Amino acid sequence: MKAPDIETSNLKDSSASKQSTGFKKLATIDLYLLFNAEIDTIHVDTTLSIKKDYKFNYLQKDNFGLMPFANIGQTYNALSFNPADNEVTPLFGSRARHFNYLEQEDIKYYEVPTPWTRLTYKTAFEQGQMLDAFFSVNLSKQINFSIEYKGLRSLGNYQNALTSSGNFRFTSNYKSKNKRYKANGHIVMQDLLNQENGGLLDDEVESFTSGDEDFIDRSVFDMNFDNAESILVGKRFFLNQSYDIIKKNDSINKNSLAIVNMISFEDKYYQYKQTSPANDYFGGSFTSSINDKVTLENFRTSLNIEYYNNIIGDVSFGISYTDVNYGYNGVVLFPDESIPNRVKSNFLGLNASYSKTINSVSLRSDASLNLSDEFVGSYIDSELSMKLNEDILLKGGIYINSKLPNFNYLLYQSDYINYNWYNFEDFRNINTQQLKFSINSDKYLNANLDISNIENYTYFNLNSVIDTNKVIRPEQYNESLQYLRLKLQKEFRFGNFALDNTIMYQSVVSDEDVLNVPDLITRNTLYYSNQIFKKAMTLQTGVTLNYFTKYKMNGYDPLLAEFYTQNETRLGGFPRLDFFINAKVRQTRIFLKAEHFNSAFTGFDYFSAPNHPYRDFTIRFGLVWDFFL
Repeated sequence: MKAPDIETSNLKDSSASKQSTGFKKLATIDLYLLFNAEIDTIHVDTTLSIKKDYKFNYLQKDNFGLMPFANIGQTYNALSFNPADNEVTPLFGSRARHFNYLEQEDIKYYEVPTPWTRLTYKTAFEQGQMLDAFFSVNLSKQINFSIEYKGLRSLGNYQNALTSSGNFRFTSNYKSKNKRYKANGHIVMQDLLNQENGGLLDDEVESFTSGDEDFIDRSVFDMNFDNAESILVGKRFFLNQSYDIIKKNDSINKNSLAIVNMISFEDKYYQYKQTSPANDYFGGSFTSSINDKVTLENFRTSLNIEYYNNIIGDVSFGISYTDVNYGYNGVVLFPDESIPNRVKSNFLGLNASYSKTINSVSLRSDASLNLSDEFVGSYIDSELSMKLNEDILLKGGIYINSKLPNFNYLLYQSDYINYNWYNFEDFRNINTQQLKFSINSDKYLNANLDISNIENYTYFNLNSVIDTNKVIRPEQYNESLQYLRLKLQKEFRFGNFALDNTIMYQSVVSDEDVLNVPDLITRNTLYYSNQIFKKAMTLQTGVTLNYFTKYKMNGYDPLLAEFYTQNETRLGGFPRLDFFINAKVRQTRIFLKAEHFNSAFTGFDYFSAPNHPYRDFTIRFGLVWDFFL
């Protein structure tokens, strides 16, 4: 196994306990650890910083570069694009519904000296709230388990915009007393339901942008439909275990040898239901009610041999087996073609990794290859880093990937006639080459640059509008396109005041507008922080500006749960100002935010996608409460 990469921390919070589970009688915060499947370890952090404000949202991660929709729990329009995902097989479709879908890499495992509970709460829109409850305990030094559930229900301000979601996860990790055998696993069950209204009617868009007082109550707007909903449901069972055949001992043995086994099974489905078809929106239908459902069963296991030598470094080789079953229950027959119902395959794969650190220079490389004629796929991801001093870390890397487009580009069936296609034999692999560079220095500047060349870029395209019906089809761009992103982040401090800035510049070079992104995205926060009441409370207050330049923003298709390229409407160029007051008292962090408080006086031209307005001014409250027993 990889040695844990422990991050340093200057946390000063502590948690006293009368009795611990054999760790210490007095447990300090640096003993509460969490790590992921890659065994990268960090300390539990209960401090208050501006980064915590950025992460206090529905996704509970920094959502820079994402444009939220009007209701919490709805999708996000991505303002930026990252083609590097280290996947060699197609992903399940309905990607617009996956922002809050917890993937394998999102799951954390824990080691705690005393039981730890965290409650996260945030208000929603109209009769709703979000609550995330978490508990972790070590039954002994060898075994830990955690249980967590995040639930949301929010009615929203527009008609037919209800969101209701639940994310349950159970994790456990174990290590034998001699630390030769280690295992971690999780069970995750998720259901994400959205009512779908298709956005404002075209005639209503002008009423919204005019700011007419008769439409300040957003529930009076007529939406494209009021009888549709979609749901994404998934469950996953995961186990990763390793055994050290030769255990590393720095004082005696400079070598180690381990065998590692991973098993993962995921079963998920996406369903779109509509009590009566919206033929004037999606076109004609086969049935008098819509009930589209697609499923995916994905089983994967791998066996790796990991070898470490103090001269050679860490080397890993392995073989994997994948079995996928994607599709529908029936076949669709047209006069001139038939749409099959299944894409099924099982195949072997090879994977390898290498890492080595010499003084301040580190090299890391990962590679994977599918041994399949149908699912041809491979990737190489290599990175070289150099720590110049305590303040500056330089990184450079190369990424090469080739894989098929996602499943819903290859095969899709619907009760709507226009939404049926089979491209498995026609679409080619998406080939991506990327160069990436970064400078990490909180003292000077954080900068990330990546330059990508993409061949056979695959996207959903708004081909045309016929009698108000939107014809959206998957397409491949047969030429190559080049995409550049430069992201800069720097915080300036002036006593108790600070100005935190994040700016991203983007550029796309292609003969056709198939990948549309704004040229500039910026987030700037001016805030004040101090400890008050004899340092019993940490106070943080300020204003955040979010802005992106106008561009041909992607549209949202609720049937596919995907965003599509359109070149008719330019949106953006509006500021979003949020005023916040955050505080920390002992182990409780309190968040109060006036979101988009400038909405009434900077113009009603704010949209998350064509026909989908962004949220109006609202006041949101929330807290994060940690208990250490």
